[in-house]
Amino acid sequence: MKQYKVRGVIVSTDAAKGQVTVDSEAIPGFMDAMIMPYALKQPNILTELHPGDTVTATLLVSGDGSQLDEIDVLAQAKADYKPPVEYRPLNPGDPVPDFKLLNQSGKVIRISQFHGKVLLMTFIYTRCPLSDFCPRMSRNFAKLDKMLEADPVLYSKTHLLSVSFDPKYDTPAVLRSYGGAYTGNFTNETFHHWDFAAPPQAELDKMLNFFLVGVTPENDKTLTHSLSTVAITPDGKIYKWYPTNDWTPEELFADVKQLVAAR
Repeated sequence: MKQYKVRGVIVSTDAAKGQVTVDSEAIPGFMDAMIMPYALKQPNILTELHPGDTVTATLLVSGDGSQLDEIDVLAQAKADYKPPVEYRPLNPGDPVPDFKLLNQSGKVIRISQFHGKVLLMTFIYTRCPLSDFCPRMSRNFAKLDKMLEADPVLYSKTHLLSVSFDPKYDTPAVLRSYGGAYTGNFTNETFHHWDFAAPPQAELDKMLNFFLVGVTPENDKTLTHSLSTVAITPDGKIYKWYPTNDWTPEELFADVKQLVAAR
């Protein structure tokens, strides 16, 4: 099997055939720039691909045909990952409710227990199939965790929290395995600086509504969802909100330094 890197813009999708038509740039060593349909190796991600999205992907070519895999959405044509209901925006200074969650150790934690520290929070679910969504949030947090660890003062004054919006599947055991993989410490991870947790089902909607996370279950058990990452001040208020996947660990690191300096 040969592999080629593809970059282009989605023209249309066909759920019945599991295909996406892409206006692609030239693929060196394979073909000139052209518009053509591609079969997807993972057809279930079609619900998260939309006309006008700019993507990169890997084209797998064998004697049996070709398939697109490892699709990353670089830019959305429009903000179509939004909750079906409009909620008030997240503004700097908004107090964060004292939500309750169950973490990777089976322990109940609350937002209020992190008061006094800068809390950096993002939303994920462990089965997310798109590498540029939940996995990217977790990779970014992993890099941020290492950056903070290199500065003992900042490390002691911060905490990371990855919140799953799939509590039925993301049990403490699943979150422990997932979190240990992203920290790189696996079964030796202590989770003293970075928690992975999920709110109970009864509080899930309230938490998602507050942080403007839209989640829609699909027939294949995946979840179409929006993104939300926040920096929360030591006194429990919104400092900055990042509603897309284009923020960097360096940006959150700068937020931390500003907040710590202000204290």
